[in-house]
Amino acid sequence: MLADGSAPGAAVPSLWRSGRSLCCEAKSCQTGKISTAEAAVQSQTTQDASVQTDQSIDAAQAFQQEVQVDYISLLLFLKRVEDVVIKELNKNWTSRAFDGYEVNWTDQNEAVLCLHTLSYPEAQNQHLQVTSVSWNATGSILACSYGRLTDGDWSTEKSYVCTWNLDRRGLDPKHPDLVVDVPSSVLCVAFHPSQPSLIAGGLFSGEVVVWDTSRREDPLIWRTGLTDDTHTDPVYQVNWLPDAKHRNHFQLLSVSTDGKVLVWREEHDGRLALAEGFALVAQQIPRSGQLKKVTWGEAAVGVTSLSFSHFDPRVFIVGVEGGYSLKCSMAAETPALRQTGSSVLLRAPAELAFSPHGGPAYSVSCSPFHRNLFLSCGTDGQVHLNSMLQTQPLLSLQLSKKYLFCVRWSPVRPLVFAAASGEGDVHLFDFAKSSQKPAVSIKQAPAECPVYCLEFNIKQTQLLAAGDATGTVRVWQLSSDFMEQGPREMTHLEQLASEATD
Repeated sequence: MLADGSAPGAAVPSLWRSGRSLCCEAKSCQTGKISTAEAAVQSQTTQDASVQTDQSIDAAQAFQQEVQVDYISLLLFLKRVEDVVIKELNKNWTSRAFDGYEVNWTDQNEAVLCLHTLSYPEAQNQHLQVTSVSWNATGSILACSYGRLTDGDWSTEKSYVCTWNLDRRGLDPKHPDLVVDVPSSVLCVAFHPSQPSLIAGGLFSGEVVVWDTSRREDPLIWRTGLTDDTHTDPVYQVNWLPDAKHRNHFQLLSVSTDGKVLVWREEHDGRLALAEGFALVAQQIPRSGQLKKVTWGEAAVGVTSLSFSHFDPRVFIVGVEGGYSLKCSMAAETPALRQTGSSVLLRAPAELAFSPHGGPAYSVSCSPFHRNLFLSCGTDGQVHLNSMLQTQPLLSLQLSKKYLFCVRWSPVRPLVFAAASGEGDVHLFDFAKSSQKPAVSIKQAPAECPVYCLEFNIKQTQLLAAGDATGTVRVWQLSSDFMEQGPREMTHLEQLASEATD
């Protein structure tokens, strides 16, 4: 018979749910990695920046807290050492250990270097020579004159005056900033002492002219013209002179181989008018007992160079064709024997004749540091160190086997001078190192090409310009040895000046 009964249930596990669960866990792990791990690392970078800021503030505060002064102890210390310090300062005040020493704040240069090599190709093509160089009042502009000191038709040959601004950017050494065409050979130039744009020049024709470099189209502003007052021989030097009658005004002085030293004043019509003048006549030159071989004639004495005393504006030295140096005075009152139809009375300035060179004296230079000393050089290749108090030279230095054309004292070193030689050299002489030979000899030009002129720069004292027969101007930067005055230099110079000849 059939009867009701209960049977146990059957369970079937779901594979879908377990697979779904695994997939969800996998997705959850991937999302966790991406959203938390990388974001946390980027946040750490921001944390570091804030730590650095906190650290610098703490360091500054710590530094300020460390600076503490014990003013009571400092005061007690100063009171203890006060007497000793004052005693030492008083000793230093009276000490002469550093007499003559000047601090040089410029860079130290161990060698003489060529900074610029300047030329005007058109003048060189005509085989013209550099006859003179001059620095302007600021020391930044250099002028040179082109002419001919040897052969050629001087009277009709065209020449030039050129200027270069050495502080100008893009300086072209073969392209001057200004070129002035001159119908006659220019033998000398001189910048005005205080007006940087004015240049005076002396011509082969005997004329004296003045150019204004700020007037590019027509720079000629004054000239002497060819009158009875004009020099009849070439003008070999021009100088600007303070006008004693008008403050801050200057007159112009010129010297020539016609034997005349003339002083010119400017007129409103562009003329240079003769203000006063001197004539050197052989008959009126004082004879010295120590110069027994001198045979003075009666002709004019040709003047080649001139230098004024830096201590007495009335005293000047001239070099003449006969080889002599003559001491002269602007205060002379004796009329010259040779007047030559001049519009003013010419006076005889010579007061003393010095022992001559073996040929014409080409250059003289008065010391800026001693009232009695001057240098002269000539065709015998010698430099004479002279005292205005005696006729015989203190020293005779043989610097060249050929001519010496120019000599100049250094404006900053009492014992240093430079000389230009016919062998193409610039000699730098330092009495502190040797009284017989140059300290440095610089090769400016080839051996057969003379150096005719040189000038120190009184504003930029490390610069020396020299011009030669090739038509080239070189600007030399001097070494520190030639710019720094030694502590005993003035004493040494006094000793040189006091030496008597046998």
